[in-house]
Amino acid sequence: MSPPRFHLAFPVDDLARARTFYGDLLGCAQGRSSDDWVDFNFHGHQIVAHLAPAECAPAATNAVDGDAVPVRHFGLILDWQAWEALAQRLRAANTQFIIEPHVRFAGQPGEQATMFLQDPAGNALEFKAFRDDADIFATS
Repeated sequence: MSPPRFHLAFPVDDLARARTFYGDLLGCAQGRSSDDWVDFNFHGHQIVAHLAPAECAPAATNAVDGDAVPVRHFGLILDWQAWEALAQRLRAANTQFIIEPHVRFAGQPGEQATMFLQDPAGNALEFKAFRDDADIFATS
């Protein structure tokens, strides 16, 4: 049996820009849609961009290993090579990162590659990778 998949709905202020960001930049296939929302296949998970401009606001941040991490964010844990390939593709597309691709907690339990970016509506996304899946829930 495959692991459960998550469903996430989030606000955007422009569905056309959401389609370009999630579809063209991140490579998420589009599913069903209406004038007010659009489904995307986010690596096997269902995310739904809902047109709700009043709900789009900058996220507060917390300090994590020297970075100002947006509190409200979502993303994926990729394998290391997929993370590196995505970082390279995003850099080639001149993506503006909130937090540039780098390794966090180097040499410590939970060491991870991470990067943060925003969609056009200001929703923060994190993509991360661990060299060993056992580190995903490592404690210090």
